Amino acid sequence: MPFDLGAVVPLATTVRDAAGALANAGAMQLHLSLPDSTTTTVAVAPASTGTYTYDYPSVQAGRHTVRWLATGINAGAYTDVFDVREATPPAILSLADAKKHLNKIGTTDDDEVRFWVEATTRAVEWFVGPVVVRTVTEMHDRPWARQIALLQAPVLAVTALNAVRSGGTSYTVDEFDVDNETGIVSRLDGGRIHGPLRITYTAGRRIIPAHFSAAARIILQHLWRTQQGPGRPQMGTDDYSVTEPIPGLGYAIPNRALQLLDPDRLPPGIA
Repeated sequence: MPFDLGAVVPLATTVRDAAGALANAGAMQLHLSLPDSTTTTVAVAPASTGTYTYDYPSVQAGRHTVRWLATGINAGAYTDVFDVREATPPAILSLADAKKHLNKIGTTDDDEVRFWVEATTRAVEWFVGPVVVRTVTEMHDRPWARQIALLQAPVLAVTALNAVRSGGTSYTVDEFDVDNETGIVSRLDGGRIHGPLRITYTAGRRIIPAHFSAAARIILQHLWRTQQGPGRPQMGTDDYSVTEPIPGLGYAIPNRALQLLDPDRLPPGIA
């Protein structure tokens, strides 16, 4: 499961001798590759015979690569990865709401529930566009456009329109009209827009409609049920069956969740 940004990530590896018994290496180094391609290397002493641990305080969101390198006696190597969430990952449901819907009382499955809430959020937003409010920055390179269609709608507000190239034309926000539902941006004076531009805006819904939250709960319960595996207690009824996929969608979205989202479903060509 991903770690929260700023959380301490516990890393560990073991070393064994030719007979398979735990044994110390001559030396152990931990090489960390961060998401921005920077690297850090630390020497690690054994916590106990053949066992090496390191607590890494995360400072960047994204995929990290871990490489343990043992040299000298009992030489060897081990490579793994871990992910760190962005500081404010989009989540359509709180952990408390998700656990209540899944009838979870303890904290054992909290990290897994949060993971599936993030997956559920992406599934809902695939149909209806951004639900959780976020800041978006994107480049539009049409040089003489009458209008620009922002890629994530609904749009709450455009906050900056800056030239990408040196000497290019930047604009102030009050020079433009924004169609919030479609994300279409146009000049108030009717003129053309000189690009390319880097546009920053906020997208999403200030108030999340009840039918979005209801659909999210259905999708979450469905995804949770499908990943439990045979022989474990299953939730729900045959209404969540994964043997009858929606045409073109596969098995991830139950029909009744789709029916809840249909009134607000994005038209073709809108992402």
